[in-house]
Parts: sequence; C-alpha cells; structure tokens
Amino acid sequence: MTGGARDHALTGRLLPWTGADGRPCYLVGDGTGYVSGLADEIEDVQIGMADQLLGHAAELLGERRVTSAELHYLARRLSESLRDVKRVAESRGARLTRPPRP
Repeated sequence: MTGGARDHALTGRLLPWTGADGRPCYLVGDGTGYVSGLADEIEDVQIGMADQLLGHAAELLGERRVTSAELHYLARRLSESLRDVKRVAESRGARLTRPPRP
C-alpha cells in the first residue's frame, strides 16, 4: 500500500480522551467497531455538556452578584469543555479530509 489508503490506515482517529500521561489516543480501523461507537457517544456527551455549560455561563454572567470563586470555577469548566470540543472538531475535521476507503 502506498499513499491514500495506507495514509488513511496509519493516521487513525483522534479519540475524545487522552491517555494517563495526557497524550492523545488514536484508533486505527474502519470506524465501525465498538471503540469507534464509544468514541462517537462520548463526543456527543462532550458537545452536549458544552451546550449546557454555555447556558449556565450566560445565566451566571447575567447575575449582578457573582463571586470571584464562581467566576474561577466557571472559567475552569469552560476551559475544559473548550479543550474537549476542540479535540472533537480536530478529529472530525481530519476524518473529513481523508479520501474514502476503497
């Protein structure tokens, strides 16, 4: 195998979680297995959580009295959520640019 199909097989899918050391995890396969399905489900949960967090942020920031501790907590959760959603976007974007498998 050279080029296209080989590159697709070797690149792998960026998974929506990291390893114990914080390094990215990849899955090599055709996208139909158990781990691919689990990754799809986790991505959906991460995107849903980001949506809920944005709603919470809008409510909290609409308050007249917000403590610095509340803002700090919100900033931490927004940062975590943004990191997760960025990983989902990178993974999905990479899969869009690959040629289809024969």
